[in-house]
Amino acid sequence: MATLLAKNATVLVTMDGARREIPGGGLFARDGMIEAVGPAEVLPATADRVIDLSGHVVLPGLVNCHHHLDQTLTRNLPAAQNTNLFRWLKAHYRIWGARTPEASRTATLVGLAELALSGCTTAFDHAYVFRNGCKVDDQIFAARESGMRFMVSRGSMSLGESRGGLPPDDCVEDEDDILADSERVIGAWHDAAPGAMLQIALAPCSPFSVTPELMRDSAALARRHKIRLHTHLAETIDEERYTLERFGKRPVAYMEELGWLGDDVWFAHAVHVNAHEIGCFAGTGVGVCHCPSSNMRLASGIAPVKAYRRAGVKVGLGVDGSASNDGNHMLGEARQAMLLARLQISLRPPEGPDTALSTSDPSRDPEWTTAREALELATLGGAAVLGRDDIGALQPGKCADFTAFRLDDLAFAGGLADPVAACLFTGPHRANWTVVHGKPVVERGEIVTFDLPAVIAEHNRHAARLAALHFE
Repeated sequence: MATLLAKNATVLVTMDGARREIPGGGLFARDGMIEAVGPAEVLPATADRVIDLSGHVVLPGLVNCHHHLDQTLTRNLPAAQNTNLFRWLKAHYRIWGARTPEASRTATLVGLAELALSGCTTAFDHAYVFRNGCKVDDQIFAARESGMRFMVSRGSMSLGESRGGLPPDDCVEDEDDILADSERVIGAWHDAAPGAMLQIALAPCSPFSVTPELMRDSAALARRHKIRLHTHLAETIDEERYTLERFGKRPVAYMEELGWLGDDVWFAHAVHVNAHEIGCFAGTGVGVCHCPSSNMRLASGIAPVKAYRRAGVKVGLGVDGSASNDGNHMLGEARQAMLLARLQISLRPPEGPDTALSTSDPSRDPEWTTAREALELATLGGAAVLGRDDIGALQPGKCADFTAFRLDDLAFAGGLADPVAACLFTGPHRANWTVVHGKPVVERGEIVTFDLPAVIAEHNRHAARLAALHFE
């Protein structure tokens, strides 16, 4: 069983119950699991692999709770640069539908590499466009190449335009096929054991792209196999209008009707909610993934993160798709969450005809979000949202997932009075080390698990082919 000793960090942030920050800290791990954390004198003197982290700040590996890795192929698409969610989706659906398994592999590797270089060790991907020969398996194999801890959905879209949905009919699947492949993927890949490197979730895409029947059937299948459920919810006012007009209910009430409020569920975005709905999430154990950059990019709104946390709702962070963020910087996403929460302090309540559609008062909050609170969202918060108690902190019994940033880097210059807070206030930062289950993915600032330049070159060829496509 391989052992790892990481030692001599300028400061090591544990995120343990006491939120200890240990000067001169380090950790000792065996077979990917932490056995000891503390200063040098409490750690073994040697190990199979020793990493000297002098001059570094060490954080628990960051946890990304919502992503669409295939969208790395369509970053900065001109037709979608200045649009809101529904128009943005319509500009992308058929292009995503034209990708290939080979393109999906490179998109997954490029996205995971960016995440790893920003300190992320665990990523969840919400995949849902499969009527093109692609499978979840393509991304799973790529994630194995990367060395990252991975959770992926067998997502779905089944409600095409001709039946009142948003996606084109040629991008949606038959529901029996969706459920059969979901059963296959769960049986082939899901690992429920502590320290698992791969887990599966079921994730029908959204209220405007799947039927109520598929939502119910997916929930029943997931609960039979004891896996988690995920979907987009309450992201925009357009979505709210859609559910009110089609189902006579706001998005959260619609989810409740479908049996989708429970401690095995987490929603992406959850921007447009009122105080009662926040209470519903808290009372049923629902988690929320906050995606600040995407919500700003698409002018979707600001999620009431402070109100969620006061109510006891589990909240994590997600970079969201690379075409609605155009990057995969997880530490940068934590910074955005901190800054966006501060912007809410000065916002006025909404006025005008849309006020009755969405009660946004919970988003207004006079409290300051600190750097350490934002880091907690990106570590412990994400772990809780994904239903994992073996990641998100550096303490005995947890996975040896951590990231380290050099304090002599240009971005830290002048900010060392509080190096932990500087991870959020200064930047952007590039991880010098990112270690997953005791094995480096990033070593001395470079990806070491695969040939990144070759993958980027291939990825750009696939992206250029897709960008050249034109659809009516």
